[in-house]
This record gives sequence, C-alpha cells and structure tokens, in this order.
Amino acid sequence: MNSKLKKMNTKTKNIIFWVLTGLVAFVFLGSAYGKITGNPEGLKMAESFGLNAVNFKLLGFIELAAIVLFIIPRTGVIGTLLLVAYMGGGIATHLEHGQSINAPVVIAAFVWIVGMLRFPEFSNRILGK
Repeated sequence: MNSKLKKMNTKTKNIIFWVLTGLVAFVFLGSAYGKITGNPEGLKMAESFGLNAVNFKLLGFIELAAIVLFIIPRTGVIGTLLLVAYMGGGIATHLEHGQSINAPVVIAAFVWIVGMLRFPEFSNRILGK
C-alpha cells in the first residue's frame, strides 16, 4: 500500500488525505456537537457513566479542540495523538461499564491510520523508516 502512495502524484495524495481528514472530522464534530448541545440520549448515557451535564459538555469542547488541531496541518500530529488518546478513554469507559468496545476501537484505529498517512513522521518513527 505504501508503495502505491509513493507512486501517486502530490495532488492525488492531498485529495485523499483531505477526504480522510474530513471523514474523521465528521465523526468527531457530530459527537462534539451532541455533547455541547446536551443531546438527551447522550446525556442519559453519560449520566449512567457518572458524568453530569457540565462534564459532558466539557468533554464536547475537549473533543472539538482536538479535532480542530487534527484538521490544521501544522498541528495535525498533536491532534492525532489527542484524538487517539481521547478514544482510549472511551475504550476504558466502555470496558468499565461492560459495553462493547468495537466502535471506539474502530474509530481510534481509523484516526491512527489517517494520521499515519497524513504525517510521515508517524510511520518513520513507528516503523523505523
């Protein structure tokens, strides 16, 4: 897969990277919006986790800040790390309350894959290239 990416021209890579970034942003912006606006279903679930409305809203703002950092190319690396860490917290919370971790694991993996594609420093560091 990586060799195919190397053969693509820069314009094609940029389009792919921005589409993938948009998909990640879409997922997290929807989630953050629900938290910030106090979505009743989300708030009910948050209360079952022991969170009140204020903390639920605060999580929405944290999520929003992380996605903004992720979208901006200059801060995208830190945004990627924050989003993956945020999803790690989601995985831990789901485990603690006996819920399925499938969705947060898939989202975290997708964020990590997009981050690895967008920012070569990740693959260089992790894969030793």
